[in-house]
Amino acid sequence: MKKIRSFVIDLVLTISVVLIFLPLILAKAPKTLGGFQIVSIVILVLAEFIPTFLYGKLERKHLSISRNGCEFLKIFLASTVITSIMLIIGLVGGDEFIRTKDNLLQWAKIIGLLVLVENIIFWSGIIRIYVSSIQLGAKWRIIGIVCGLIPIVHLFVLAKLISIVSYEVEFENNKILLNQSRQYNQICKTKYPILLVHGVFFRDFKLFNYWGRIPEELEKNGAKCYTGNHQSAAPVAGSAKELDARIREIVAKTGCKKVNVIAHSKGGLDTRYALSELGTDQFVASLTTINTPHRGCEFADYLLNKIGPKQQQFVAARYNGAFKKFGDENPDFLAAVNDLTASACARLNSKIHDAKGVWYQSVGSKLNKMVSGRFPLNMTYQFVKYFDGPNDGLVGEESFRWGSNYIFLENQYSSRGISHGDMIDLNRENIKGFDVREFYVQLVADLKNKGF
Repeated sequence: MKKIRSFVIDLVLTISVVLIFLPLILAKAPKTLGGFQIVSIVILVLAEFIPTFLYGKLERKHLSISRNGCEFLKIFLASTVITSIMLIIGLVGGDEFIRTKDNLLQWAKIIGLLVLVENIIFWSGIIRIYVSSIQLGAKWRIIGIVCGLIPIVHLFVLAKLISIVSYEVEFENNKILLNQSRQYNQICKTKYPILLVHGVFFRDFKLFNYWGRIPEELEKNGAKCYTGNHQSAAPVAGSAKELDARIREIVAKTGCKKVNVIAHSKGGLDTRYALSELGTDQFVASLTTINTPHRGCEFADYLLNKIGPKQQQFVAARYNGAFKKFGDENPDFLAAVNDLTASACARLNSKIHDAKGVWYQSVGSKLNKMVSGRFPLNMTYQFVKYFDGPNDGLVGEESFRWGSNYIFLENQYSSRGISHGDMIDLNRENIKGFDVREFYVQLVADLKNKGF
């Protein structure tokens, strides 16, 4: 019903724009506006100031602003095309239309009025979506500005902007409604809290959440979430010690007895080590690894063999120096990279064994092609494919599986795929065919159903 309502309103407003100019053209450019033309202008002015009243409210104000902006841009597109065709027909429809100097002047006035009206509609829409949309990001905002200067092309780009923001509005509004409908069910309220463990080369910053919008979505549905807060780069054994201390701290402070660990990338190796070697298993009910290279990465072996020691030390020194400023006490870039090689993981797997009292499961995903992922975690796709076959941009498919349950994710919607970064909502992107937030909600809901 909402879509029908919006369509009808857009149609009425588009017709209002057309009616301003149609009589002027058909009457060979008269010098005055008729009554219903003035009414059309009044309708457009009212629509400008009370769009939410016309289109209805959404669950969040910024979504209403984005939706209203999209509707104005749709009206702009439709009316621009129609009135442009009308002008062309009028100008070439007969010599009597442009025979005198007065007629030429009047046509200039019509075109000037058309430009004024369409500009008001356009800027009403574009400003709204630029200030309120999240999914446009910097990329499409810049493309919109640049291509706005190119005739015809700007209409196609505008259509793309409308498509992106319209999908965002519908998607986010439906998600809010879904969470409201199951609010009292608390489907993610597990027996034990959730500990989210990050992968290598990232930290748990307050201002930039490694897990994107996932923790907030889980908490909306009843979960209690914590983060590992360990260093960004360290050997597996070193990260495991930090995680062991963090888990014991959470248990001691909250009295929760155990936690459910969800670990991404190298974090899965770190947690497995802690469970097997450090006695952390007594405080962990379940371990879910997300895109973890359990069998390592062949391409990492190749790179370390090809890149000389001096170059390795140069990169490591720059990285370690930078992340000390971000809070790492003793970052070790090379140790972390070496522990991700296939040879190192083979040694690790022969040494550590799954803890008997912990339930293990794993998740993996597949990127369909390099250009379908987001920079920078898609850049190594072809390279990884050569050594490790199908992959998520960093880790080969054969390396993901671990534990009694394995979930492999493929996005069948066009060629998008699901990258290593997509699995932690790195870019805060609403991917058609894969709702990462809902995936984690259902993942944790399943842990709750299993008694964890």
